[in-house]
Amino acid sequence: MAERAADGRQSGTGKVALVTGASRGIGYGVAEALVARGDRVCITGRNEDALKDAVERLGPDRAMGVAGKAHDPGHQAVAVERVMETYGRLDHLVNNAGTNPVFGPMAELDADVARKVFETNVLSALGFAQRTWAAWQREHGGTIVNIASFAGVTASPFIGAYGMSKAAMINLTLQLAHEFAPMVRVNALAPAVVKTKFAAALYEGREAEVVARYPMGRLGAPEDIAGAAAFLTSDESAWVTGQTLTLDGGLFLNAGV
Repeated sequence: MAERAADGRQSGTGKVALVTGASRGIGYGVAEALVARGDRVCITGRNEDALKDAVERLGPDRAMGVAGKAHDPGHQAVAVERVMETYGRLDHLVNNAGTNPVFGPMAELDADVARKVFETNVLSALGFAQRTWAAWQREHGGTIVNIASFAGVTASPFIGAYGMSKAAMINLTLQLAHEFAPMVRVNALAPAVVKTKFAAALYEGREAEVVARYPMGRLGAPEDIAGAAAFLTSDESAWVTGQTLTLDGGLFLNAGV
């Protein structure tokens, strides 16, 4: 077990994680939790300034950032290469990068928009997983956590393309868990609405109405998802793979007749 540093963080686990889409929101929360337990972390994001600010908050001694678009194979390759050059290993991959540029009925969904959603939400996760596997995990083991969504396990009006992509991500989790075993454990998290800028359109201006649907009486927070990700990347979940953990504040309990 890692010792505690003066600031309360663990002094070091020796493990390294790559968290995509982590300059803010859920991704940053996950990175923060992993740094707090003693991991070193590389975070990615499109906005270089936001990424630099996030690294400063996490601590440059524990974190680094690589800017780029998650669906770009060149960016994926550079991010993994930078991690290996800087830290010499890559134990954990958290695929959090995602997009949802459309809000409307499926009958009006533009195919080009759907392709963009799938490229960012699904193919980027596959690309990062392939590169992480080749660079380190195939020989040394590790974990992968895919941040899916509640929208991927049920109908979600007006965000159908996003829901389809997250359903695909859940199936990707199953495929990778089967193929990468026993060296790598692969699991997914499926959050309902979490209070982040990314999800703001789903609750802003009507938060009380949305919250009323949740038996736990509140929306999710990034730390709710971060705690689950920390568990799935720890030895405490050593016999867990191919699973999707729904984090919904009890929302599914309202799905009865």
